[in-house]
Amino acid sequence: MDFTGTVIASFGRHVLVRDPEGRERRARPATRRLSVVSGDAVRCTAEDPSGEALVVALEPRRTALYRANSRGGSEIVVANLTLLLVVLAPVPEPDLFLVDRYLCAAASTALRATLLVNKCELGLDVALRRELAAFERIGYRAIECSARLGLGVGALLEACAGATAALVGQSGVGKSSLVSGLAPQMQVATGELAREQHGRHTTTASRLYDLGHGGALIDSPGVRDFAPALEQLEPASLGFIEIAELAGACRFSDCRHLGEPDCAVRSAAASGALHARRYESYRRLRRLRDSLSAARGPAKPRRRST
Repeated sequence: MDFTGTVIASFGRHVLVRDPEGRERRARPATRRLSVVSGDAVRCTAEDPSGEALVVALEPRRTALYRANSRGGSEIVVANLTLLLVVLAPVPEPDLFLVDRYLCAAASTALRATLLVNKCELGLDVALRRELAAFERIGYRAIECSARLGLGVGALLEACAGATAALVGQSGVGKSSLVSGLAPQMQVATGELAREQHGRHTTTASRLYDLGHGGALIDSPGVRDFAPALEQLEPASLGFIEIAELAGACRFSDCRHLGEPDCAVRSAAASGALHARRYESYRRLRRLRDSLSAARGPAKPRRRST
């Protein structure tokens, strides 16, 4: 019997699909050219002799989060989300440049984004407080929470109400522990930080969880690096929303905000009106985008139809 379902987990070439009756069914794409991820809506056929259903078609994606690979190509991470929850913590040491890249990916694709500061029971130092204040000044909300103590769960559930949210961030910040607190009925694998306080991976596949109030949460593996897909980045500001606001006053409409004369963005950075670390983050992402574009090489010309 054919059915349309939602991909709730992906494990390489195998997926779990929730059918219209709420049952979880093992499935696999019918062809290697069909790539599906958590959050996708798919059409499936009846089970084959192995007991698995076959995914035969992918419904159009409303939204998606993509990343760039080392060759400059695009790889999908999760699909059909409406909210990106970027998780950081006092331990391991926050990689704020990684946080910026996730926020840029969200801004460039018109996704809402919120910061989650987990492990707040460990205390936030002055430097991190200053950075969070800078994020909030440009419009990003920061929710402090503790998966271990259950603090901030109400605010987090409220933020996720009616949304399909994806948890992203560096390894070891406690994303899986947050899922355990939000959806305790689910079995979620969690792990401890290594003794040297560097995060290690505890999640091996993205997984979608229902939150029981009309919202859903997708947990994704922790990362040590992330680059937004080239095609997804807004070309002028790269998704830095405060730079997009300043860029209209630049002398040149195609200003890259690096060394051009009469650049309003550089002037704001020099005066302190633009947060210095955020401007440096923009410069780094601009250089990375250029290097990934070079790695991808020139676009192949389209073949003319005959």
